[in-house]
Amino acid sequence: MTALPLALGALSEGSLLVTAPALVAGLTALVLLPDLCQERPPARHARTRSTARTPTGRRSVDLTRVTSVRLWTTFSPGGVQQRVLLVRDVHGVRLGITSAAGRRALRTALAGQQGRRARVGPAARACLGDGPGRWLVRHTVTMFLSQVAAVCGYLIGFLEVSGTA
Repeated sequence: MTALPLALGALSEGSLLVTAPALVAGLTALVLLPDLCQERPPARHARTRSTARTPTGRRSVDLTRVTSVRLWTTFSPGGVQQRVLLVRDVHGVRLGITSAAGRRALRTALAGQQGRRARVGPAARACLGDGPGRWLVRHTVTMFLSQVAAVCGYLIGFLEVSGTA
C-alpha cells in the first residue's frame, strides 16, 4: 500500500502536487477503512443474523452462512483501543462486530455450523475464547508494528518527495 503513492511520485517525476495528495489519501484510507463497516449502536444480534448501523449504512450479516472471520485491532496512545471482528458472509456483506452480544451470537453461530465451515483466523478464534491466547498476543504485536511501519513509510515518502530529507 505504501508503494502506490511512491510510484505515483516517480511517474510524476517527483511533483509534490501529484504525490502529496496520494500520500494523504493512502494514510487516510489506512486509518479509516476498517471503521467503515464497524457496528454502531443500536445493533441487533440473533442466532441467524447480526444487523447494525455503520458509517456507510445499515448492514446485515447472515450468521448461518459466514465465510470468514478476521480480527482487526486499533491503537490509541494508551494501548489497545478496540478489537473488531470482521465477519463476512456468502453474500459478501462485511460487518465489524465489537459488542459482547455480537461476539456471543457469532460464537454460537460458528459452533453450530454444518457443512462448509467458515475460515476463522487464529487471532479471531482466540478473541472469541476458542483458541490459545498466544495468537492474540502475536496479532496485537504484529498489528502495532505494521501500523507504525506504514505511518513511517508514508512520512519518509512524503519527506523524500518534498525534498526536505
